[in-house]
Amino acid sequence: MWLAWPGEAYPDLAMLGLAVALDLTLPELPTALHPVAWMGRLVKVAEHIAPAEGRLRHFIIGVVAAALVPAVFAAAAWAAAVWLHGLGDAAYVGAGAVMLKTTFSIRGLGSAALAVARSLEERDTDKARRGLRSLVSRDTGSLSDSLVASAAVESVAENTADSFLGPWLSFVIAGLPGAFAYRAVNTLDSMIGYHGRYEYLGKASARLDDVVNVLPARLGALLLVAAAALLGRNPRQAWATMRRDHARSESPNAGWTMSAMAGGLRVSLEKPGHYTIGEGLPEPGPRDVRGAVALASTAAALGLVLSSGLALAVRAALT
Repeated sequence: MWLAWPGEAYPDLAMLGLAVALDLTLPELPTALHPVAWMGRLVKVAEHIAPAEGRLRHFIIGVVAAALVPAVFAAAAWAAAVWLHGLGDAAYVGAGAVMLKTTFSIRGLGSAALAVARSLEERDTDKARRGLRSLVSRDTGSLSDSLVASAAVESVAENTADSFLGPWLSFVIAGLPGAFAYRAVNTLDSMIGYHGRYEYLGKASARLDDVVNVLPARLGALLLVAAAALLGRNPRQAWATMRRDHARSESPNAGWTMSAMAGGLRVSLEKPGHYTIGEGLPEPGPRDVRGAVALASTAAALGLVLSSGLALAVRAALT
């Protein structure tokens, strides 16, 4: 692995395991100390210097941002990893786990989705819509209960790749610098990689995010199928819906996990005016949001085992 230390598999495995334990037991760092917030501030610089008009100028600034922001954070993570490695395994594993924890989220994703489910169960649609804003960027103000549930399930499914599998696989391949570079790319895409005012500013970031999520999205979909089997859900339906509907979303990646999740839960997922996945299946409700969290959590456990095995294999190949 090009940004770690060949043959030193066990410290890296310990770091990954400790980072997951920290994520499941401790709250997020304060915003002032969180690297993702720092990434956001750097992205804001690109927004501020972008002129009011000019597609070409927006695109050029966006390309620079897409290259610079991940590079800056990868370089900072590499420098920190080198310094920590020099202090010994305890410092490398302990402090490195704290750093790695900031690049992914399991508990935070589940907590946000479950809060939406509770609001729907309490028949407080307005509260559910407000809670949904922490999961999706779409306008939630007019969504029905079933569409709120659908959006929550979609977010949990899509974030199976974005929130934990992507950072873990990047860590396996390229250590802490890889995990931080992945999170920077994802942050760029979430802030400016969408249609509208910043469409050309964010084109490079959106395409880069598509590239880095090719493997996590497809692997995440397969893990959701496996999770459906383990939890007694509908693995055959998950597989069939994934094969049929994975290309229905605009994103080349999001449809894989969303369709596997839809089939596993046996529900249809809809973003009005954009797509319907699992057409013909029942509309989702709060119980399905809870089911989505259970499937994603199981997929995370499977992903951790797989990532650990890949880490051993990669480091063994470098010895």
